[in-house]
Amino acid sequence: MNVIESTALGRRYRRTWALRDCTLGIPGGHIVALVGPNGAGKTTLLTMAVGLTKPTEGSVTVLGGVPAGSPDALDLIAFVAQDAPLYRNLPVADMPRVARNLNRRWDQGRADDRLDRLGIPRRQRVGQLSGGQKAQLALTIALARRPRLLVLDEPLAALDPVARDDFMASIVEEAARDDISVVLSSHVLAELERVASYLIVLTRGHVQVAGPVSELLAMHGAGLEEIALRHLRAGAGSADPRAPRTTTGTETAR
Repeated sequence: MNVIESTALGRRYRRTWALRDCTLGIPGGHIVALVGPNGAGKTTLLTMAVGLTKPTEGSVTVLGGVPAGSPDALDLIAFVAQDAPLYRNLPVADMPRVARNLNRRWDQGRADDRLDRLGIPRRQRVGQLSGGQKAQLALTIALARRPRLLVLDEPLAALDPVARDDFMASIVEEAARDDISVVLSSHVLAELERVASYLIVLTRGHVQVAGPVSELLAMHGAGLEEIALRHLRAGAGSADPRAPRTTTGTETAR
C-alpha cells in the first residue's frame, strides 16, 4: 500500500510552480527521508498530501487511495510542521487537552504516558520549554491521535545536536511500536542516514530519485548522504530539472 501517491501533481503560486508533474508512490512501512534544497517543493508536496493545500493540477491520495484532505484521511494522518502550533502561554498539561477537543481520534493515556517518560514538566508554560522539549511535545500530540501516517516537515531545523538525536530516536521507537509509516523532510542528511529506509530527492519541484535506501546503496555504492548530494547537485546543475531521475524497483517518479 502506498501511503502517499500522486499523479501529475502540481501547485502554482501566481506564475511560479512550487511543484510540477510529480508522479510518485511512497510505500508504507518506511521512515521516508524527503530531501531537497529550499524551494524544491518539499513543503508543498507534504501540505497537499495532508490536505492543507489544494493542487493546481493532478491528484494526490493517501493510505491506499483515500483522497487527501478527506475526513477519513484527516483522521489517520498526523502532521508536525517546522513551526508547530503550540500555545506559548498555556501550561504543558493544557496542550493535550486542547488537542483532544479538536480531534475525533485521541488517546489521552498515550499523551500522559509519553510526557511522563520524557520528564516534561506539566505545569511549565510551553514558551519556557527548550527547543527539544517543544519538538517532543508536538510529537506527543501527533502520536496521541494514533495516526497510521506521520508527516514531519523540517522538525529538526531549530534543534541542537543532542535534541536532534533524541528526537530521531523517538521517531524510530514510536514508528516501530505502533507500526506507523513516517515521511520526514529535513536538510540534516547525517541524521536521516541513521534512520531512513526510503529516500526521495526533490529539486526545482521535480523528483530526482525515489527508492528504498538498501537498493540505492547497492546501485550507487555510496551512503545515503552522498547519494542525496549527488542528485541534489545534478538537479541544481541541469538545464532541464526533469532530466536526471533515478527510480528503483517498481516505484515511479517523473
